Amino acid sequence: MIDDFVLDYQFARHYKRLMMNSIELARRVIEIEADCLHALSKRIDESFTHAVRLLEETLVNRAKIVVVGVGKSGNIGHKIAATLNSTGATAVVLSSQNALHGDLGMVSAGDAVIALSYSGETAELMHLLPFLKRSAGCLIAMTGKAGSSLAEHADVVLDTSVEREACPFNLAPTSSSTAMLVMGDALAMALLDARGFTEEDFARYHPGGSLGRALLTKVADIMRTGESLALVTLDASVNDALVSMTRARSGACAILDAEGRLAGIFTHGDFVRSFQKDPMLGPRKVADFMTAKPVTVLASSLAVQAVNTIGSHRVDDVVVLDEGNRPVGLVDTQDLARLRIM
Repeated sequence: MIDDFVLDYQFARHYKRLMMNSIELARRVIEIEADCLHALSKRIDESFTHAVRLLEETLVNRAKIVVVGVGKSGNIGHKIAATLNSTGATAVVLSSQNALHGDLGMVSAGDAVIALSYSGETAELMHLLPFLKRSAGCLIAMTGKAGSSLAEHADVVLDTSVEREACPFNLAPTSSSTAMLVMGDALAMALLDARGFTEEDFARYHPGGSLGRALLTKVADIMRTGESLALVTLDASVNDALVSMTRARSGACAILDAEGRLAGIFTHGDFVRSFQKDPMLGPRKVADFMTAKPVTVLASSLAVQAVNTIGSHRVDDVVVLDEGNRPVGLVDTQDLARLRIM
């Protein structure tokens, strides 16, 4: 029993020491990489602007962006290409291993090549350089060695050098691969801005995401209508409004004027607040407790406008109007969550 206790005690001490060392190491890794990124941001200069301009011209001429790298740089290249494609900039990944065995056929005249290599001397990439220079329209190098062979052959050099890797032995690509990744993100975002890429454009490339649904869906497609829309007139009582809301299973009721146009809205929140002041309000006119000129949205608007309206006004329900200011529906925050639009 004593031996077991000693073993448990020793294990507990070891585990605690391991946990503390792991936390300290994790923080140190993050600090090192953050410092490297801070230094990277200070080195951004006209070369970056030149690279963005070359990429923009490539896309204007209906050519594509070819990303190539080896090892960890190749992995980062896949992410950069994916980000470019998701923002409407056509990009492909060229395998450096397969390039000399037929894959170079994907590089066409006028294409822009982004070559990633921290050392700038990677053997596989060096073999490709003559072919890339001959076939592509321009070559943008992302490297940590400004005097490398890759840098010398490039039209533009983006310096991704780091003071040290976050690896305790300063060996495993960590800070350097992060710097390349962030530089790729910066290129993609700057290119997005230069091309005037909008939220609507983004939605077309992400139809399955919440933003895509919000930007491609009309309010008319998601609003509550028919029996799910609670409506009463100005001369209706609070009880009438509550009955209408109960039937529609809604937390709000639109109030109509004599011409059928929107006069106001009465919500469950309005009822609770008013009931606390006057528990006998049921027979009274709902017009005395409604919110006049409530927040509205047109049925022809995109769903994203309903999302923005609800968020900016901090309301739970938005009345949907037609072009004649007549209520034709209601959008509830619960509907947006259920449809995964928010």
